[in-house]
Amino acid sequence: MKPTTLSLCVRIPAFFLFFAVLSVSAGFQPLIPSVASFTASDEQQPFVLSSATQIIVDSAFHTSGSPSLESFAQTFRDDLVSITGFTSLSSVQVGNLSASPPSRCPTEEGYDFEISSQSYVIKGSGSLEAWWGTRTLLQQVALTAGSPNGISLAAGFGSDTPGWEVRGFMLDAGRHWYQPSFLGMAPFIRIQSILNFSRPISLQTFHLHASDNLWNQDIISGPDWRRLYSAFRFRPSPGSPIAELAPLLNETWSKHEFLALQNTCSAHGVTIVPEIDTPGHSLAISKWKPELSIPGSPDHLNLSHPDTLPTIKAIWDEVLPWITTNEVSIGADEYDPALADDYISFVNEMASYISGRTNNTKTIRVWGTNEPSTRLSIDTSVTIQHWDFPGDSIPVQLMSKGYRVINSEQGFLYLDGKTSDDGQFPWELVGDLMWSGAPGGGGWAPNVFSRTDESNNTEPGNPLLRGAIMAIWNDWGNNATTPLEIYYQLARSLAVFAEKTWAGSGIRSTELSRDQFDSIYGSLNAAAPGQHLNRAVSTQPNNVVFQYVNVTQPITTSFESVGPPYTLTFTVKPSASPKKAQISVPLFDGSSILAPYDSGVIFAGIDSKLHITPSQTLAFEDTTTHLLYPLPYTFPTDVPTRVEIHATQRYTYALIGGKTYWWTTELDIWGEYMKSANMSFAAPAGVVGGFGFEGELRDVELLVGA
Repeated sequence: MKPTTLSLCVRIPAFFLFFAVLSVSAGFQPLIPSVASFTASDEQQPFVLSSATQIIVDSAFHTSGSPSLESFAQTFRDDLVSITGFTSLSSVQVGNLSASPPSRCPTEEGYDFEISSQSYVIKGSGSLEAWWGTRTLLQQVALTAGSPNGISLAAGFGSDTPGWEVRGFMLDAGRHWYQPSFLGMAPFIRIQSILNFSRPISLQTFHLHASDNLWNQDIISGPDWRRLYSAFRFRPSPGSPIAELAPLLNETWSKHEFLALQNTCSAHGVTIVPEIDTPGHSLAISKWKPELSIPGSPDHLNLSHPDTLPTIKAIWDEVLPWITTNEVSIGADEYDPALADDYISFVNEMASYISGRTNNTKTIRVWGTNEPSTRLSIDTSVTIQHWDFPGDSIPVQLMSKGYRVINSEQGFLYLDGKTSDDGQFPWELVGDLMWSGAPGGGGWAPNVFSRTDESNNTEPGNPLLRGAIMAIWNDWGNNATTPLEIYYQLARSLAVFAEKTWAGSGIRSTELSRDQFDSIYGSLNAAAPGQHLNRAVSTQPNNVVFQYVNVTQPITTSFESVGPPYTLTFTVKPSASPKKAQISVPLFDGSSILAPYDSGVIFAGIDSKLHITPSQTLAFEDTTTHLLYPLPYTFPTDVPTRVEIHATQRYTYALIGGKTYWWTTELDIWGEYMKSANMSFAAPAGVVGGFGFEGELRDVELLVGA
């Protein structure tokens, strides 16, 4: 059969991307986020995708855009191979194509698509808009793959556009360390499992909160305030005037790493907006220059000190050349209202300074903060990111004064890593709130700030409402969560959020219902290309990942890590007299044990390791923070013990000798009380045995399912 074509183009100028395919039948299914409109054509034959597909970019426009259309096309091809398994799909080609521009004019970020038996044409207003169209195609393919008729897409034409400019999420990386490699493949751009695929959930902003500190009132107001964890994540260059600001170099991103991260995000249609939070949340700066802090409040900088503003400007001087986006956040939240004039002057000065240092190419945003000055006001060029209604800002009042607003209302859009103080925030966004929590029983959308008072919400089309950003905070620090646990919290929440920030609520007849979303989310999350955050693996019969009878030397498997749910069983007999040299290894609670760093490792993977410690306990290690989480059980030495580990996304426990032992962590909740919380670990499946363990390991079995 003669191959057909798929083309991707842009409005003015016109870009083209063509596919060659075959043909059979399928309906147009709901997607996440929903497509604004689709009308089936009279043509009976559908468009069918096959391994014969060819991708061709018009030679006249293949370099247009940033990233270019050709670059987006290459990423699209890779994603298509990931979903379909068509490894023989040919490389992207550049050719001399011709086609008329779209008959409709999509709005900014909008695109049209036309499907016939011979072609699938995507027409956008730029290379990014054409990229959004490829996300729609990928979801159609994912939901159709595996059907008896093959990958078959019904003929017709559609049009789509996001309801708001800003659609994103914020990750608190100031109080929890994340490797740049994880940020680049994880929830954060490949939540483009979400971000990049779920049309890329069509979120396009990754707000990266890159400086902060933990909070404990007794400690921060006392003489030992320096021992509170704080971090500044950008690694200053050698000899930099701010070099001493980041003493934890192993928990910083180099300029090269951050530029690479931005490039990775950009290649998937996502923009990083970095945040350096001052003058509050600034304990890292006060540890470096204590004379700049407010006495008794070392996390607050004294804006009246003559060196404070020059120091903050020097920090931005170091980091601004790293940043490719046209907007940054200076944080500026939760500062003393009694210092309102100093605060407002600071915000305005930083807005002017950053604009001037970047040749008027960068603007700033700040968190909405109640600063009741009677003399001064923040310049309206500054975007206000609202988060606390009505305590810190009332958005409709801000917009009435000419401010542009981003909705991050905590009552709808806040999560806290693992748990929150007294249940203030949920584990994931609350479905009842997102689908029916607005006044009158409607769903949430970026124009909704209040659950109960319609007068404090605005119209969806208010030009000063830029959009919305949901947030996940790490208030309890490194020991509270593993990076994958953050992904588990975010995955479904981001998909719901994406639908609501793209389509809104009560605006389009094609918006998803809750039932429609639930029916397709699982399939789309599992099919997302290039992310592997679920750590899903192929199994043998009976859900077996691997089995080993006797482990006499390290065995390297084909599995780097296996995500929950899983069951890992083994028999272990630790030696009574290990001979390895010992060093201090940190525990999650701030204490330490003596052990070689890789001593006693019986299982190892990219996310975790499982140790038999010198004190004969069984401890998981988080390979990001290198913290150990010991089980409250001590093994007898020179005696075989059978262990059965079960894990889900919410917990991990071991059955030993008929008793259940849980892996937990202790969280300091604002210095007011301690709270135990369960830990979830991926199975360390890359290497079985070895790494300094002295004893016997046998009868090993890893199963999918807990």
